[in-house]
Amino acid sequence: MNKLIAMLVASVFAGSAFAATHTAAPAGSTGSTSSSTMSNDTKADAKAEEKAAKAEAKADKQKAKADAKASKKKADAKADQASAAADAKADKAEKKADNASK
Repeated sequence: MNKLIAMLVASVFAGSAFAATHTAAPAGSTGSTSSSTMSNDTKADAKAEEKAAKAEAKADKQKAKADAKASKKKADAKADQASAAADAKADKAEKKADNASK
């Protein structure tokens, strides 16, 4: 059990050390250069996120528009069906009335 706990603790420390090496600035760079590079990277990331958000909003808007159009078509089809049923019922009643008058 102690070995398992020791391995767990060692893997946590190794993972955090690995992550820290990938997020830190390169060892040979100067402070001002790395901060300007980080600033440019941050701006680029922000711009990319903004573009992605705009694209997602546009896609959502198009989807909502398509859904509304489909709903309208479905409602129109239902209304046409109801109208046809009413016409058929009226024709049937008219035929019945014609037969009754003969």
